[in-house]
Amino acid sequence: MLMRTDPFRELDRLAQQMLSPGTWSRPSAMPMDAYQKDDEYVIVFDLPGVSPEAIDIDVERNMLTVKAERRPAKDTDNVQMELSERPLGVFSRQIMLADTLDTESIAADYDAGVLTVRIPIAEHAKPRKVTIESRGDRKEISS
Repeated sequence: MLMRTDPFRELDRLAQQMLSPGTWSRPSAMPMDAYQKDDEYVIVFDLPGVSPEAIDIDVERNMLTVKAERRPAKDTDNVQMELSERPLGVFSRQIMLADTLDTESIAADYDAGVLTVRIPIAEHAKPRKVTIESRGDRKEISS
């Protein structure tokens, strides 16, 4: 048996159960980091305990939507829960992408509870050198 030592956490848990009855708790935010590395934009999401099959990534215009579902354990029949702090249910996060990103070439991988989404920077948005042409055949105008 587990002993609870934080009375405020217990009050929070009870309030959460009263506000959202049922077996699924209200999920907290999906934490993420976002950064640019070389010629791509990288977004990393923490999704511990979520199977890769329960993750859905959609892109519509410039809106990236990530949905993940953490389901209850399969062997919960005849179990008397002593403590339940891990949120279950559907997690969702929407991110507005800049026009400078190539949304046609998005790649994603999932490893050890971390989802990494890589979005290349569009060719038209990359810095480039502009060449200057010299006009050697200028004519002088005499008056």
